[in-house]
Amino acid sequence: MSDTVDLGALARALPPESDDGNREYKRLLVGVSDERFEELTTQLKWRCHEGDGEALYELGVSDDGEPVGLTESECAESLETLIRMAKEIDATCSTACERRTKDGKRCVTVLVRENFETTTHKEIRITTLGNVDSGKSTILGVLTRGGLDNGRGLARGGVFRHKHEIESGRTSSISSQIMGFASDGSVINYHNPEVREAHQLRWDQIVSAAAKVIHFSDLCGHEKYLRTTMHGVAGTLPDFALMCVDANRGGIIGMTKEHLSILLGLKVPFFVLVTKVDMASPENLAATLDALTTMLKRPGTHKTPFIVRDELDVITSVKNISGGIITPIFQVSCVSGQGLDLVRKFLNHIPARRMLKPLEGDRALVHLDDSFTVQGIGTVVSGLVVSGKVDTHASMLLGPDGNGEFVPVLIKSVQNKRVAVESVAHGNTASFAIRPKKGHIHKHEVRKGMILCDVSVNPRATWQFQAEVLILAHPTTLKVGYNPILHCVTVRQAARIMSIEGKDVMRMGDRALVTFEWSHRPEYVSVGTRIIFREGRTRGIGVIRFINPDVSPTPFRNYKTQTQNHGCDATTAIHGTTVTAGAA
Repeated sequence: MSDTVDLGALARALPPESDDGNREYKRLLVGVSDERFEELTTQLKWRCHEGDGEALYELGVSDDGEPVGLTESECAESLETLIRMAKEIDATCSTACERRTKDGKRCVTVLVRENFETTTHKEIRITTLGNVDSGKSTILGVLTRGGLDNGRGLARGGVFRHKHEIESGRTSSISSQIMGFASDGSVINYHNPEVREAHQLRWDQIVSAAAKVIHFSDLCGHEKYLRTTMHGVAGTLPDFALMCVDANRGGIIGMTKEHLSILLGLKVPFFVLVTKVDMASPENLAATLDALTTMLKRPGTHKTPFIVRDELDVITSVKNISGGIITPIFQVSCVSGQGLDLVRKFLNHIPARRMLKPLEGDRALVHLDDSFTVQGIGTVVSGLVVSGKVDTHASMLLGPDGNGEFVPVLIKSVQNKRVAVESVAHGNTASFAIRPKKGHIHKHEVRKGMILCDVSVNPRATWQFQAEVLILAHPTTLKVGYNPILHCVTVRQAARIMSIEGKDVMRMGDRALVTFEWSHRPEYVSVGTRIIFREGRTRGIGVIRFINPDVSPTPFRNYKTQTQNHGCDATTAIHGTTVTAGAA
């Protein structure tokens, strides 16, 4: 693999220490006075705050990034001092990796993680993508439920939601799975990763014992379910994506490139799992890795592939994946267990992305993606909290409906990962039992794309908006009147092109400011939100730059009816139906 970059050298040559972020370099922590210990504890608390409850400490490294190393006695005392510091802020230390300098001294990377309350935890959202039969559901079954696969689909059975999925072995809907990590880095879901336990822990049991929860969204790989996959990627706002590639194929085939273009359009960092390495011949495995490397390095992608082989490579990947510098590649097998320990360590240390920009004043806003009815409770909606905090018994607005109106509702109860909580903060997915202040509301009245928000947000539905659009692929030209399906967070609706600024038509590779109008109902959108659309062989991405909440929808016109009834005063065209005055 000559095309990949040796990032082991990058890990040994660390960049200079930054005042921001959750990474701290310490030459040594020996002979610390009480006054100095208090200063170090305050610094540790700041670093944990920067990392949303996690901090990485590099012991034996100077502030300029040079790995100086520690002797055995210095390393033992430095680790003991760091453990005492962590106890002061109610945190736990665990060794992430260790390496030696040229003269044999030790450099240790330590993960410091705060002990969260039983009702709170750190959540990382990861969505899985890849071609059909690449092993996405199987890898999630092994990671979240323990045990190894038998090579005939044993592990994926617990991930599927429908009977036809079990029979065909193909995912057709969005499935959610969670994986919990304790403060010391151990997996909560199971005791032994190679033994599938008969009694699986419930979600509430995992969450109550976890300091960090990985929320997986298993998406479809088959082409006919691409619309569901696009909605899953855009609607869940994932922190990272897990892309599966079958090592036995000898190349990149099927929907892998299509899924890659979606991730690039939404700017989602991702890592790659090359699966089924136990059954792949050396020639097929080498060909697959070469094809994967070529795809990642091609113009337009500009990713740096990095094959993960040991714990040092895992920590290097953790430090650089958020910035999009590298794309880690793991070689795994769900039958033999090869490489799965490195994947678990990577998931344990993977950082959170501060991708959600809270509203001014930190007002609550939730994008809804599902609704259902619970007997004895009533209508329940679920979605991602993108801003603020939602409390039980809070008064909020639900909408927009088909007329663009928002209905006042009361939050009766809140559940986060199937655990009843008093409130849920931004960055977490949750379910809300709602009750309208007047009348009743049925689950069918709640659709994907609606929002729950604080009354102070004063939301307004809009028919038209302007977006800066880039056409990735189109066989001919795009003109005014083109009507693709747009995906904008949880919104999925056809929108017609009303105007193209500075152009008459758009071709592949063109970028322009385009005015869209929703075809069926107004939606709530905000400036800066990314959109993506695909229609046939047409693919495009964009960013909303301006919204026009005061613009009314274009009046409905039926050109065929107008032509037939031109000059007939006694005839009126109503929604394509000709009604003659005086007719019975």
